[in-house]
Amino acid sequence: MAYSSDETARRFAREWLSAAHDLLDHVERTQLGPIMETAALCADAIDAEGFVHLFGTGHSRIPIEEMFPRYGSFPGFHPIAELSMTFHTQVVGANGQRQAMFIERVEGLGEVILSNFTFGPKDVMIVFSAGGTTAVPIDVAITARDRGLPVVAVTAVDHSRSSEPTHSSGTRLLDHADIVIDLGIPQGDSLVEISGADTRVGPGSTISNVAIVNAIKVATASLLRDRGALPPVISSANAVGADNARRLFDDAYSEHARRLARALAPRDRERRST
Repeated sequence: MAYSSDETARRFAREWLSAAHDLLDHVERTQLGPIMETAALCADAIDAEGFVHLFGTGHSRIPIEEMFPRYGSFPGFHPIAELSMTFHTQVVGANGQRQAMFIERVEGLGEVILSNFTFGPKDVMIVFSAGGTTAVPIDVAITARDRGLPVVAVTAVDHSRSSEPTHSSGTRLLDHADIVIDLGIPQGDSLVEISGADTRVGPGSTISNVAIVNAIKVATASLLRDRGALPPVISSANAVGADNARRLFDDAYSEHARRLARALAPRDRERRST
């Protein structure tokens, strides 16, 4: 059996880093248009006292957590993460990956999830799914659109189109989006081919996902600042001092709670109050 030398392993590490740089270059070269379209929708929603709802299953939970709450983030973004489809560390046994992968393929569940929320007239839905063929993200996009929300799909276009649709509608996530942002990953996601290994290793979708959400975030912040409508930004004590950091944290969380209380209001109560 041949073993890799440290230098060979170092070369593969550099190869993955180089491929990750290429992904970021792809996003910068080709996706700034849809990113800015999305930021404009986000700014309109947040300025109108609404929410930008974020949904993803599997490892697509990562970008929704990156958007809010994080240092350098602000209220107006509403991450929707169902633990049954996003809790990975058990791997096997109770709460294992087999169950999660089964659940995210159950049609109709997306509509049930969204039935918990009331949506405002300017609200937006962003759905993350690298493959774009899983039932629950597709159902979330369909349901959100049926309720009048513009839908943004963050997905891998070539990867998705090369996969057979599994939803009974014969469609993919990108078929139900008003804006599509392409992750730019290769088929299969992983970026590095190691001789002797059966498949490539080192997925890249997380890199482009996190870059895309932060690009949307900062562009939205700029648009809101220009309107005088930027909510409090969660910041580290190292950057703004302990007292300011506590104040910004409390203000941001209070603002998120205020918006969420409205989003969780039963629809019949909302009708009575209007």
